[in-house]
Amino acid sequence: METNLEIGRTESEVEGRSPSLFRYSESIDEEPAKVRIFVLDAQPLLRQGISTYLNSQPDMMVCGEAGSVADARRKIAECQPQFVVTALRLGAGDSLKLIKELKNQNPGLCVLVYSAFEENIFAERAIRAGASGYVMKQAASEKLATAVREIMKGGIYVSRELALSAFRKSLQRHRKDNHTLRSGNCLEELSNREMHIFQLLGSGLGTKQIAASLDLSVKTIESHRENIKHKLRLRSSGEVRERATKWVEQNLSREDHIFRRGGSPTEVLSVAPVTTET
Repeated sequence: METNLEIGRTESEVEGRSPSLFRYSESIDEEPAKVRIFVLDAQPLLRQGISTYLNSQPDMMVCGEAGSVADARRKIAECQPQFVVTALRLGAGDSLKLIKELKNQNPGLCVLVYSAFEENIFAERAIRAGASGYVMKQAASEKLATAVREIMKGGIYVSRELALSAFRKSLQRHRKDNHTLRSGNCLEELSNREMHIFQLLGSGLGTKQIAASLDLSVKTIESHRENIKHKLRLRSSGEVRERATKWVEQNLSREDHIFRRGGSPTEVLSVAPVTTET
């Protein structure tokens, strides 16, 4: 009954009440602000699927999408997202370079990388570039939302397996006579550029094609190839290409290969703790 009487009162009758009460009642139905997310992936179906999933979350909204690094630079500047979800392979662009650029321009921007590439090799490269997390494409979709929320709280997100691996490596670094760390996976010794060239070699591109694709000289590519050969402890350039081809076949599905039928490069790998997935 007292509530019904309140409804009929005029503004002058309740004038003596604290204004803060009215501010609270007016905002009581307002929803909390959603995280503005930008999605970057060269594959339209995958990009749209990720956007649809993120938009279904009560605390997230996709404010923009792009299929290439060049397009992303323009659109990100326009929509001013708080968060960028990006794949590693984005046409001829270098996604790690883009991450560095974005973080330099806006240190508060959060970045999450998702990829099908080996987490133990590429997650650290992505985080060094400025990303705050790495999710495998094979992971359950819930992991993507979990990663976004954890990063927005100031955390870093990688899988439990990677976190444990990083912990073991930190222990091994303190062992003077330990040699297993560097010999365990020689690919980890490759620089981002060398890893990039290694993947291009494995995808069927020749030295001149790689040089043209990366806007570098043939001599520079040959120098990188020699460095790759020594770091992987291989005897010849032929063994480098054979090792690279096997790696590509193991890590990329046929449609992900750079060299598709028709002979033109379509996608270039941009290479590169902690809260972990549960």
